[in-house]
Amino acid sequence: MTVLVQTTAGVTTITINRPERRNAVDPATAQLLYDAFLAFEADADAQVAILTGAGGAFCSGFDLKAAGAGLSDDWLARLDIPESWNDPTADPRPGPMGPSRLMLSKPVIAAIEGPVVAGGMELAAWCDMRVMAQGSVAGIFCRRWGVPLLDGGTVRLPRILGQGRANDLILTGRPVDADEALQLGFANQTCAQGAALAVAQGIAADLTRFPRACMLADHLSARMTPSDLAAGLRREWGSAAAFQAEGKAGAARFAAGKGRSGDFGDI
Repeated sequence: MTVLVQTTAGVTTITINRPERRNAVDPATAQLLYDAFLAFEADADAQVAILTGAGGAFCSGFDLKAAGAGLSDDWLARLDIPESWNDPTADPRPGPMGPSRLMLSKPVIAAIEGPVVAGGMELAAWCDMRVMAQGSVAGIFCRRWGVPLLDGGTVRLPRILGQGRANDLILTGRPVDADEALQLGFANQTCAQGAALAVAQGIAADLTRFPRACMLADHLSARMTPSDLAAGLRREWGSAAAFQAEGKAGAARFAAGKGRSGDFGDI
């Protein structure tokens, strides 16, 4: 299975399990992630979720090898957002990376090791808190390939970082290490390499001890309204045409071996 799910003492850990692809998300994995978070939302015994990746990587984004080979075409064609869509809580829909259009009632913590880049950075931004280990690197690395942000990055990153800092990362695609991510406000905590999951589990355990109704009410009130989120995601989805114009060719270049490991000089 490319997505692993375990619930213990009210904490659900959802793990992207494609370490051979640095946990890049292909369409099948996106569907499994979406289904896993819907199941978490529906489980009355599950209070907090942790999203992480296997093998020392969080997520390197959408699987560009699959995209370059045309294997994602049917998946992306299913994801169009109608103008009438106005409430993610009442009408949940998957995003390209899976759960990125969901607005859950319960908190999700990202436990980040290694790369958290491109769509992986968007998944982490979708989470409510982020624990980032030393040695991790964040960045909008899809800037190299003409692949637009389609999983809420343009909606959430300005709210997390502030507009100016978000502009910097979105436009340049530059890498950001754990210490800078903490300074910018992307990471809530940093930790030693290899410790992100344990730290996130400790935070999650603390959250399960609080009176639940009050915490969830404050959690909801602190976020943008469902209609504002839906409007932002609808607007962002308008950039999907750029994937057809530039992203497919960029994905094919990546699949051919260009620009690996965040190299912006060989694209």
